[in-house]
Amino acid sequence: MFKRFFLTNGVKVLISPLKETQAVTVMAIVKVGSRYENIKLNGASHFIEHMMFKGTRKRPDTLTLTKELDGIGAEYNAFTAKDHTAYYIKTNRFHVDLALEILSDMLVNSKFDEKELNRERGVIIEEINMYEDNPMVLVEDVLEGGLYGDSPLGRNIAGTKSGIAKMDRREMLRFKDQYYIGPNIWLVIAGRVPPNIKSLAERYFRLMPKQPSSPIFQRQKKLNAKRVHLKFKKTEQVHLIIGGPALPYADRNLTALSVLSTMLGGTMSSRLFIEIRERRGLCYFIRASLSPYQDLGHFQIQAGLDKNRISEAIPAILGELQKMRRGEFRTEELNRAKEYMKGKFILDLEDSENLAGWLGKQALFLPEIKTVKTRLAEIDQVTSAKVKKLAKTIFQPRRFHLAVIGPYRQERAFLRFLP
Repeated sequence: MFKRFFLTNGVKVLISPLKETQAVTVMAIVKVGSRYENIKLNGASHFIEHMMFKGTRKRPDTLTLTKELDGIGAEYNAFTAKDHTAYYIKTNRFHVDLALEILSDMLVNSKFDEKELNRERGVIIEEINMYEDNPMVLVEDVLEGGLYGDSPLGRNIAGTKSGIAKMDRREMLRFKDQYYIGPNIWLVIAGRVPPNIKSLAERYFRLMPKQPSSPIFQRQKKLNAKRVHLKFKKTEQVHLIIGGPALPYADRNLTALSVLSTMLGGTMSSRLFIEIRERRGLCYFIRASLSPYQDLGHFQIQAGLDKNRISEAIPAILGELQKMRRGEFRTEELNRAKEYMKGKFILDLEDSENLAGWLGKQALFLPEIKTVKTRLAEIDQVTSAKVKKLAKTIFQPRRFHLAVIGPYRQERAFLRFLP
């Protein structure tokens, strides 16, 4: 269950009580991410997220801010995606007042001190270096950069090292002021909420600027015609993704596609895990997942493979996709995937942080917020016919892209795998 209301400055508040816990999560979700940036400001949303923890007028530095949160045993963090940025504090129910006050203070009063900002450039550059040294993570950027090309969706969320080094503070603040405004923010409070939660939300979040919202992002006009995307790296294990266009957030078939993805590579009993890892011994990990956005989305099959057997692995993965496209699966597989999704969903929602995130993301991107009952019913209603139709539509070989990180420079060596 949940209830919502609007503050006079346009902030939208969503409250979801969870009586079985003593924890409360307070989460502010801002509808801005890297796809809202121009190329000069690439990485600004992520940079702003970092700076929100670097001190406010009331709490002048990081240590003052974090000591106060650590002093109540809170869990706190933030993350930037391509289409939203979120900040959260999870604490026991006796400190929800303080959590709201601190979160509001960060969003409204962060100083963006120039010395601190210049110091943080180095931190973010090291974060970029960390991801570049982690091919399991980096290969997702290689796919999206290849799939979406030179567009905001194709660029790295954290930006580039050269761009971060010279990003202008004033331009960053202008960008922040455009999006960190009341109408562009959902405040989600989930868990053991106190009776006066509405007045607390009004007290602290009415301070957000009231100006009209203008969330504008560049819509993706087309996908890259080039379909093989390589990043050379001397590795013993090759990391690859086979992916292609799929569905946006609000598409009515997204739940059925999620079931299909789970059947393929969502569990240790899924098609890809059993065939590619267990039977053939070609990889340690393999998984299927979806990345929906507001206007489009993509699917991806990701694996870490023995570099000496990649010529066997790629056709084997493509073969499993084609089996699904031909509708070669049993009803038992479908039902097992549906029950897995329902079970995991229910377990996830026992945590107030997961509950806040699930509701908040719906509030941002769906025309209406679903209840738990509705979501479970959606999964139950997925049929074999729906999954077969989607597999035939989505898994078209001529739309597949291949991203690879490994000791390779010649794209021709991989073109033979794609029709």
